[in-house]
Amino acid sequence: MEQTVWKTLLQAVADGKMTVDEAAARWKLAPFEELGYAKIDHHRALRQGTAEVIYGEGKTPEQITGIVSAMLEAGQRSVLITRLSPEAAAQVGQVHDLDYRPMGRLGIVGPLPEPDGVGTVVVASAGTSDMNVAEEAAVTAEFLGNRVTRLYDVGVAGIHRLLAHGEELMEAQVVVSVAGMEGALTSVIGGLVSCPVIGVPTSVGYGAAFGGVAALLSMLNSCASGVSVVNIDNGFGAGFLASRINHLGGNA
Repeated sequence: MEQTVWKTLLQAVADGKMTVDEAAARWKLAPFEELGYAKIDHHRALRQGTAEVIYGEGKTPEQITGIVSAMLEAGQRSVLITRLSPEAAAQVGQVHDLDYRPMGRLGIVGPLPEPDGVGTVVVASAGTSDMNVAEEAAVTAEFLGNRVTRLYDVGVAGIHRLLAHGEELMEAQVVVSVAGMEGALTSVIGGLVSCPVIGVPTSVGYGAAFGGVAALLSMLNSCASGVSVVNIDNGFGAGFLASRINHLGGNA
């Protein structure tokens, strides 16, 4: 909205012609900022509780830099960039103070918040080859204000590695299970814990894994109750959903 529209809303409230709730509802529907190559939704946090996140893949470093600048100028304290290549990160870092996490291909501009979730998000990966997706989930959850415990390389090929972390699993508010190949880790965890489990199939595996389709179908067909599944390699989506679950009943 243009400034004159904001003034009209506020004046209507002051004159008693509109209630505060009515003005807040109008505020939530405020339009975006037009950059030509992007439309920045500055009011997403007001509507959904979480500010817009930049998907870096397919965007030029100049475009990413411009979007970050617009967000910061509008008052956003921190910005998360996903699927950010090292080359793009190097260029964005020349303009903004960028914290680049190469394992998860994530960039953070601004400080991480203090954790305010109800409990702990546990992110477990089956193998070292799944760690890039697991880190995308873990850092996303941290960016959204969660305490995160990482359990990496705990797949079913050596299940004792997972069982050695029974205490962390039992204390979790939500578990993100990241696995390729046949994706069995998610069902195993789902059969051990009482909290929600989010399965993340990865594209890791030999030919019959079909780029993660085998793990996806395995997780979707899990006989363990309380398991939900996001798309292949979608660590961000899993970390975001885990944060939503971890903030249910909290103050955020």
